[in-house]
Amino acid sequence: MQGKALWYVGPGRAELRAEEVAAPASGEVTVRALFGAISRGTERLVHAGRVPASEYERMRAPMMGGTFPYPVKYGYATVGRVEAGPAELRGRVVFSLHPHQSLFTIPASAVCPLPQIIPPARAVLAANMETALNAVWDGAPGPADRIVVVGGGLLGLLVAYLCARLPGAGVTVVDIVSRRAALALAAGTRFAAPDAAPTDCDLVFHASASAEGLATSLRLAGEEASVVELSWYGSGAVAAPLGEAFHSRRLRLVSSQVGRVAPSHRARWTHGRRLAAALALLADPALDALIAPAVDFDQLPGRLAAIFDPASDVLCQLIRYPGAEPEH
Repeated sequence: MQGKALWYVGPGRAELRAEEVAAPASGEVTVRALFGAISRGTERLVHAGRVPASEYERMRAPMMGGTFPYPVKYGYATVGRVEAGPAELRGRVVFSLHPHQSLFTIPASAVCPLPQIIPPARAVLAANMETALNAVWDGAPGPADRIVVVGGGLLGLLVAYLCARLPGAGVTVVDIVSRRAALALAAGTRFAAPDAAPTDCDLVFHASASAEGLATSLRLAGEEASVVELSWYGSGAVAAPLGEAFHSRRLRLVSSQVGRVAPSHRARWTHGRRLAAALALLADPALDALIAPAVDFDQLPGRLAAIFDPASDVLCQLIRYPGAEPEH
């Protein structure tokens, strides 16, 4: 059997390559991809060759091919149908943390069947929702908290969406791009420009991947509050204003990253349980507003530059593989 996979092959360059796909052995499944998604923040750094050498091993995605910086077969959001494997999985639509590839064979334990109420096209958000869920666990917001999310990209909006479901919580998405206001509203939150954002907040999440956003986050945090840093800066250096009132207000700057389950849940939750929970959290049709219209897989290499352009409106770029039904 043969499939095709997207490989990043040099700064700003990607191509589709033929991939030989083995028949599944015992405990394995063969999956034909239906939909995928570009993880725009991370993959933009991979596409540009900005993964720091110190992070080559930690940045390896499940089932990744090649080695950093290039060539690498990268990505971690694929929804497909099981064509071969254990009887209980054959014909099921599943999510897997697999690079962008039309057909592949992986361990059965590496796929997560979709709940029937989750459309396959929306299920591509699962990896990002898993990251958002882990971030919320790291931040530990509570009912009636005043919460700000600085950075209205895909991850920031998913974090805001989860926090807005807390009873009485006041959640505001802060971004310099005013057109993100409609997306914040769809997520059930308020929206504000940085100079109009609420201050003295109980909890701040930072997801803008910019020094200016980090400075805004620290400014909006209340006395002894936490700022949960979700941004991935790659090899860039970031200036953080840790003078001024940072120490006198006893602020906490907390890192969050999806590679490990948050300490508050690590003793009880596996990665598989967390991913299944993230899929279940995608039942709301309002989340479709975060997904850009599909790009056909065969056209993807030529569309990446526009997708990764900093001026692009794309939050989550949907990929449609041959044979997939329309996403809606």
